[in-house]
Amino acid sequence: MIMYKDINQIDDKLNEECALFGASLKRKGAAGVTYNGLLSLQHRGQEGAGIATLSGHTICLYKGSGLVSEVFNETALEKLNGGTLAVGHTRYSTAGAKNAEENIQPFLAEYLTGRLAVAHNGNLTNSGVLRKNLEARGLDFKASSDSEVISSLIAYKTTLTRDVTEGVTQAVQELAGAFSLIILSSDNLLIAVRDKNGYRPLCLGVGEYGICASSESCGVESCGFRTLRDVQPGEIVVIRDGEIIKSFIYGERERDGFCIFEYVYFARPDSVLDGLSVYEARVNMGRILARERPAPADAVCGVPDSGLEAAMGYAESSGLPLVSGFVKNRYIGRSFIYPDQNAREFAVRLKLNPLRANLEGRKIVLVDDSIVRGTTCARIIKSLREAGAKEVHMRVSSPPFIHTCHYGTDIGDERNLIANGSTVEQIRLKIGADSLGYISGEGLRESCAKCKAGGFCTSCFDKQE
Repeated sequence: MIMYKDINQIDDKLNEECALFGASLKRKGAAGVTYNGLLSLQHRGQEGAGIATLSGHTICLYKGSGLVSEVFNETALEKLNGGTLAVGHTRYSTAGAKNAEENIQPFLAEYLTGRLAVAHNGNLTNSGVLRKNLEARGLDFKASSDSEVISSLIAYKTTLTRDVTEGVTQAVQELAGAFSLIILSSDNLLIAVRDKNGYRPLCLGVGEYGICASSESCGVESCGFRTLRDVQPGEIVVIRDGEIIKSFIYGERERDGFCIFEYVYFARPDSVLDGLSVYEARVNMGRILARERPAPADAVCGVPDSGLEAAMGYAESSGLPLVSGFVKNRYIGRSFIYPDQNAREFAVRLKLNPLRANLEGRKIVLVDDSIVRGTTCARIIKSLREAGAKEVHMRVSSPPFIHTCHYGTDIGDERNLIANGSTVEQIRLKIGADSLGYISGEGLRESCAKCKAGGFCTSCFDKQE
């Protein structure tokens, strides 16, 4: 039987919920700028995309399933391109059905005198309670996402206060969990918000024609803007007509919240988050990993693309040569064909094919950012051996995953995590490596010491409360 599979289904990787981009310009064209921003943030979510724009006092919305380039064509962008204000979103689901069209953002909500479009990155821990409270007040919900709860709560509070900024301020103080938000209102405001513990990133950019807000600085710079600064934890930034008109702190930090895996895996390496280059952090991880977990090997290679920077650091610190271990098929798209459910190694080879010339007869240090379930890792190690690698020493630039995450990282059931209940030696045997070493939690924090956010959320590997 011929099977069609989404390429993401065989990636044994963490997934993170969503990307945000918004623009307030002094001239028309906000939809096009936002489209370009979302293209640069596509790595954060591939299940759906949407853009809302303001034209006069009317909010126009276009969204659908798929990649940004699949959802939007020239005709769709022309329909949206009349305004100076836009907000966009790419989706990876952690709350709400994965393929449900109704869960694609931005969400629209009405208040007494206008409308809102809200884009959210993160995961609430009290969405069920909030939903019940709003339903008791007569609000109706069409989607299953906690992001719809946020948009409805903001609209409800805005109706009560008759002021969008005050409505946002009151609403976010009732939210628990992780949220970065960009909100577009029909009275020409763009509002950027980050939760008071700063779980998810959000930054501001400035250009000749206005202001933008983005999940990562790569989105800012790809649109010709200059990164201005990060939105601070617990901060609300209000923008009108391409200018910041107000910013303030609505709540004080309760814990160190910034997700350290933004540096390990989620963010693009050319981004700077809270003052620290993602590229620099990953190279640091490799350096410290080599110091903590040396290996008797001839060469180092990284798993594309997530392990490449850490492999550079490992090679530099260890003195071993860095080689390309794989050729990556960048044209495979979202789907491929293989004969049966048990032949997933074909999928690995289609995406990553070992480069025999650099592997044959050599002892290899294989560097990757994480081992989640271990299935893909085992297939990659097997493929290296088949390409002639004499030994494969696996090194990982994050500690073992042993716990689920409540703040927007899709780890799933703890029972599916290979490190949950297994020793490092047991994991080594399962994946078929000659040796296995993880960076320590202390080493990972040291790698990211220049981050201005301060401490990090590391609950997924140390059950931090």
